[in-house]
Amino acid sequence: MTTEVRSLREFKMPDVGEGLTEAEILSWYVKPGDTVTDGQVVCEVETAKAAVELPIPFNGVVEQLFFPEGATVDVGTVIISVAVAGEAGAAPAAAPAPAAAAATPDAEAEPERREVLVGYGPRTGTAQRRARRTTTTTTKAAAPQPAPAPAPVAPAAPAPAPVALVAEVPVGERPLAKPPVRKLAKDLGIDLRSVTPTGRDGVITREDLHAYAAAQAAPAAPAPAVEPVVVEAAEAVVAPVPVSGAGDVRVPIKGVRKATAQAMVASAFTAPHVTEFVQVDVTRTMKFVRKLKESGELGRDVRVSPLLLVAKALLVAIKRHPEINAQWDEAAQEIVVKGQVNLGIAAATPRGLIVPNIKDAGSKTLAGLATSLGELVETARQGKTSPADMQGGTVTITNVGVFGVDTGTPILNPGEAAILAFGAVRELPWVHKGKVVPRQVTTLALSFDHRLVDGELGSKVLADIAGLLEFPKRLITWG
Repeated sequence: MTTEVRSLREFKMPDVGEGLTEAEILSWYVKPGDTVTDGQVVCEVETAKAAVELPIPFNGVVEQLFFPEGATVDVGTVIISVAVAGEAGAAPAAAPAPAAAAATPDAEAEPERREVLVGYGPRTGTAQRRARRTTTTTTKAAAPQPAPAPAPVAPAAPAPAPVALVAEVPVGERPLAKPPVRKLAKDLGIDLRSVTPTGRDGVITREDLHAYAAAQAAPAAPAPAVEPVVVEAAEAVVAPVPVSGAGDVRVPIKGVRKATAQAMVASAFTAPHVTEFVQVDVTRTMKFVRKLKESGELGRDVRVSPLLLVAKALLVAIKRHPEINAQWDEAAQEIVVKGQVNLGIAAATPRGLIVPNIKDAGSKTLAGLATSLGELVETARQGKTSPADMQGGTVTITNVGVFGVDTGTPILNPGEAAILAFGAVRELPWVHKGKVVPRQVTTLALSFDHRLVDGELGSKVLADIAGLLEFPKRLITWG
């Protein structure tokens, strides 16, 4: 007589968006003892890009939840174990290893699972980190190790460069870093050997690069002549002591806000930004928007706004000047002109700023663009934007006018060549047909990557957008 035995299956945090390394568990939908089925959503997590629900790929009974709500978990770490029915007469499976030993290879291969998320599927093997040489040591500046003899202090120069914390790497040993981090270091012009690693096993992370770049960019504080410069810099960088006050609130930097901060720093230190401005009489455009709303020509439930006409004007301008819809490929030393326009719309959400994009927006009619724009904004506000909707953008619009702001100098979304800021529409005195009369005026700002967009191209694109908004009938003749 055979008996049915149960074995434990472990479900690891998947990479729900290409290249993500961690996610925060927002809420659990199950608890130990609950029965789950293949494809059932067991939890909701927030990545650097969006909130995503995770389905489990097998049937069974929940045995253990390894992390509480609010915990940030690395991709590939076990988050839940499930007792599943095994074959008759099979030997019971050993208890799962603790989370700290998650890197140990599984004793038996998992069956093929359905790919229901980006990057979600069976791993062919367990990634192993390279063992560090025993001679490699990392020295913290805040607590230096005693040395046989003090290192000589370099003479002071008239304008000393900022002193960064460094981890001495033995000659001939390559610093540990993942390929994307190495590429970012190359883009920022940073020598990895001069960066202090904070990652597990001495691996250099993106945060390490951004911290190093920020330290280099900040002006060095003048130090008394009697004190070593190295000690003063170390105190300034490693142990900042913020002044506490009544009512201060500390907000953890994570999720979308953390990703936005990293992206903006990377963009600012990688792409040479140029921003141009133009004031435009949009009186005719505002009248056109009102007529579209009143007529319902674009559809009964379609939301029509000035942003729709701005988006259409940008798409027509790109059609006339496709070179601005491009990307800089540092590795190949090429400029890649994109075949389609994936139009990003910067959206403020409770979790922070995100930039979902409308795929192949240039091929859409005005009605189709209006529908896609409405769906994109509503999904973003609900926090349900998928990681796929935020990948592959080629150009972006940020509507700062909704906050009553005239304009700004927007920072490029990483990997894109241009971003357009649409300011508030105000009634201002304007020369119209030889007379000074009140007209509805806005200010547009176009930031672009000067490596692949020169002043002539950027100016032509901005002038075309302004011309289309001043005379919206050109959307037909130019488009």
